[in-house]
Amino acid sequence: MAVPKRKMSRSNTRSRRANWKTTATTLTACPRCASPKMPHVACPSCGTYNGRHYAAAERSEHQD
Repeated sequence: MAVPKRKMSRSNTRSRRANWKTTATTLTACPRCASPKMPHVACPSCGTYNGRHYAAAERSEHQD
């Protein structure tokens, strides 16, 4: 098992971690209502996916 022989400095550690960036989620237009939605997911506005209507389509926000 590989074990480091020396302590890695803070600048080396932070410069290595600087490349771990997040990317913005891609959005596509819904073919039925043209509202923005994530690909491969049912539309949160009209509830359709792949030409089918899903009645239980709801937003994933927390509701009380």
